[in-house]
Amino acid sequence: MQFGAMNFPVAPVLDEIEAIGRLGFDYLELAMDPPRAHYSILSASRPAIERALKDRGLGLICHLPTFLSTADLTESLRRASVMEMHDSMAVAAVLGAKKVVLHPSMAAGMGAFVLDTVKGYLFDFLAEMVDAARRLDLTICLENMFPRCRIGVAPEDFEPIFEAFPALKMTLDTGHANIDDRRGRRLKGLVERFGGRIGHLHISDNRGRTDDHLAVGQGTVGFAELVRRLKAAGYDDTVTLEVFDKDRRRLVESRNRIEAMFNRR
Repeated sequence: MQFGAMNFPVAPVLDEIEAIGRLGFDYLELAMDPPRAHYSILSASRPAIERALKDRGLGLICHLPTFLSTADLTESLRRASVMEMHDSMAVAAVLGAKKVVLHPSMAAGMGAFVLDTVKGYLFDFLAEMVDAARRLDLTICLENMFPRCRIGVAPEDFEPIFEAFPALKMTLDTGHANIDDRRGRRLKGLVERFGGRIGHLHISDNRGRTDDHLAVGQGTVGFAELVRRLKAAGYDDTVTLEVFDKDRRRLVESRNRIEAMFNRR
């Protein structure tokens, strides 16, 4: 098992690498978002980033941009968003990442009223990304989302996606799965159906209403049961702690708790 943490894209990337390295993580999950981690900035800073990662003994996973509209109903906006994803993925490969996290397209604005159209755009987008990932020797881990995104939320949403794109893996996000589902049925269902497709974990806690990114144990996610199910599925891969507390000791505490659960017999 490898444990990582994510940069805050408002802070300089090199400062974030230094901070995460000091905390003893195995890798950086690089959120490729403006203002400080847009692909153009990362590309220009490539030698310094590679040197900093090596000096701190950190591996690299890239999280492709979060705030893009890859299923926008306006074609020019949709295509611009898709091209931003292509360029970001290319830079991720140049930086040496082998695994990238990708959000499914979401139904924003009027898209909620024409879901079939939005889903069509999603599949077109995924087809482009999967083809690009194959050429770049990258593995895409598609992340489950929260209910207001309308797509990529419930286990049944992923059935046709994984059937159409066998190369895709899943990023299982505990915080997203817990929103509006305090009994944990959605999280359990995702593990039960796709345990063998999970290629990455995002670990954070919340109280079931919003994506609070709390430390493990501060919310209502049933981590002990989740880890039991993941172990039964044979999961032994990367785990990113998405704990966005100003006190980064909460990151370390959360990592230690999750690691202890996985090590428990």
